[in-house]
Amino acid sequence: QVHLGESGGGLVQRGGSLKLSCVVSGGAFADYAMAWFRQAPGKEREREFVASINFSGNGKHYGDAVKGRFTIPRHDVLNTVYLQMDRLQPEDTARYYCASRYYYDDHSPDAYDCWGRGTQVTVSS
Repeated sequence: QVHLGESGGGLVQRGGSLKLSCVVSGGAFADYAMAWFRQAPGKEREREFVASINFSGNGKHYGDAVKGRFTIPRHDVLNTVYLQMDRLQPEDTARYYCASRYYYDDHSPDAYDCWGRGTQVTVSS
């Protein structure tokens, strides 16, 4: 059974940085496309696409709200995908989730098979 575990969230000031980690266990990480989504306060029914990376690492995509500020590296030896978040803004406050699916990434949360429980990011002004 595949398990995804996020960490690295916390409280940060406007303009600061955080690096989230998502460790995958129980599956073949090298075969997975990975993605990050987020749920903002008051929008619990909406999971906003943040970033994704395909299984080989040579295809990456970013949501319009985070382009140029966030990056999504992966480390296959460690079975880990990261979300490096720079120049954080209060509107980035949300619970961040990682998700996996086989091979190729997608912008839709419905395309992903497995999810973690999320990690909270709060950006103060």
